[in-house]
Amino acid sequence: MPATHHAPTTRPETRIMPRKLISCVRSNGGEILRLGFLTCRIIEDGTNTGGRVGAIEFTLPPKSAGLPPHWHEKHDETFVVLSGQVRFHDVEGHKIDAGPGDHVTVPLRAPYKYENVGEIDARFVGTFCPALYVNSFRLMETMAGEGMRPNRETMMEAMSHFGAFPAECMES
Repeated sequence: MPATHHAPTTRPETRIMPRKLISCVRSNGGEILRLGFLTCRIIEDGTNTGGRVGAIEFTLPPKSAGLPPHWHEKHDETFVVLSGQVRFHDVEGHKIDAGPGDHVTVPLRAPYKYENVGEIDARFVGTFCPALYVNSFRLMETMAGEGMRPNRETMMEAMSHFGAFPAECMES
């Protein structure tokens, strides 16, 4: 005999509409970090999302590499290129050349690196879920000194405090 399905006899719990506010960081706002070669504009550090999402706008000069090859143990990342050309490399040697409007996803535990392969500054927004990794850039600036370019060891030390580790097999 087939099973009979009955509709629930109780009504769902009544929901009270939350009164949370939205936030906006204007194009001239945010916290600016200068890591020598890389400018970071923190546009969401998790304060407005309960730590669930963070976002940074990066500016990388022409013909320069980004952070050392690495992978993340505690968060996923996405990137949207606003201007310029950013080349992403994965652990298998694949290259993705991303231009304005392109979206790149770097899932948890995916080793990668990136570089600006163009002739102009590359601007791109990175999101971090959860947001904790935003603080690795603050720590890099503190460790290297404001406006100074951190060396590879300083960058990896700062990143390791937030669950990012070197991808030695991708070093060039």
